[in-house]
Amino acid sequence: MILIILFIAACFLAYSNGANDNFKGVATLFGSGTTNYKKAIAWATVTTFAGSIAAIFLAGKLVKNFSGKGLVPDTLIQSPEFAISIALGAALTVFIATKIGMPISTTHALVGALFGSGLVAVGTAFNFAKLGSTFLMPLIVSPLMAAILSLLAYLLFRKLRVALGVTKQSCICIGSEKIPVVKTVNTNEFLTVGSEPQKTIKILNEKECMETYSGEFIGINSQKMLDFAHYISAGIVSFARGLNDTPKIVGLLIVINTLDIKWGMSAVAITMALGGLLNAKKVGELMSKKITPMNSGQGFTANLITGLLVTTASIHGLPVSTTHVSVGSIFGIGTVTKKADFKVVKNILLSWLLTLPIAAILSATVYWILLNS
Repeated sequence: MILIILFIAACFLAYSNGANDNFKGVATLFGSGTTNYKKAIAWATVTTFAGSIAAIFLAGKLVKNFSGKGLVPDTLIQSPEFAISIALGAALTVFIATKIGMPISTTHALVGALFGSGLVAVGTAFNFAKLGSTFLMPLIVSPLMAAILSLLAYLLFRKLRVALGVTKQSCICIGSEKIPVVKTVNTNEFLTVGSEPQKTIKILNEKECMETYSGEFIGINSQKMLDFAHYISAGIVSFARGLNDTPKIVGLLIVINTLDIKWGMSAVAITMALGGLLNAKKVGELMSKKITPMNSGQGFTANLITGLLVTTASIHGLPVSTTHVSVGSIFGIGTVTKKADFKVVKNILLSWLLTLPIAAILSATVYWILLNS
């Protein structure tokens, strides 16, 4: 029974992870107006699932790291109660954040949960040195790296665009619009309101305006090429997220020796996809629209940096957060364009700061209840 509870807890964590994280890879597609929400989340689901399946073959090191190996004694790792407390502590933290629309890190929540349960279980025998070097350092450094790299990459791409003669186009709408017209019928008795088509010119405001690029590159329309590259970069980010996050959750299932690791990865991948399809919109809109306005070129740059950093980290077993890297990349673009909303970013940073202690408290509480029940 305890092993079944562990499996359910891990699936709940995977669902919460999908709800909070799945849209992050395609946030710039939606935010830049390149596509609508439904198409963006569909693309995210397919590519994230592909990354989860690839994790079976490429991310074995992360599975070991997030089982708690090296942080606590090996005998504790084999305890289902310990794994359940980590899964539930992290899942509840991420689920609450999703409901209020805050994009937090599942990685950060897992680290907090590991710390909380580990401290209750073994006290000072907990390996604080490894916690700092293997887990906390990548989480702190990665968003700063992402912001700096996306800033530099965008400046480089902008110079390249100008050198190639690709220019931005302004937004103005010219066409027919039905204008209300008041007509008098049967003098002094009735007034009727109708509408007649008239030619109008409308200059869109900044939020309604979708910047496009004119010109050609090797005979291909620049905007079409950029949109294609943007889709591919968004797919890379989502793939990298599935590759990086799935083994972290599966690491909690290694105590179920009867469950093949491939089946564990598959179960996590499916529930993660469901979480994204059913509950991703609130966090997705914040990531897409509220950190900074962007066009497709800026979105492509942010996604490219995020995908490269997360994929590299996954292959080398570094538990970086896709959330931290993605927000860092988008903020880096907003810094260049001077359009970043610092109030929104401040609230996101506060939620990141609270993630670890909240997850630690919830996890420690669950572990204490399981030990004393």
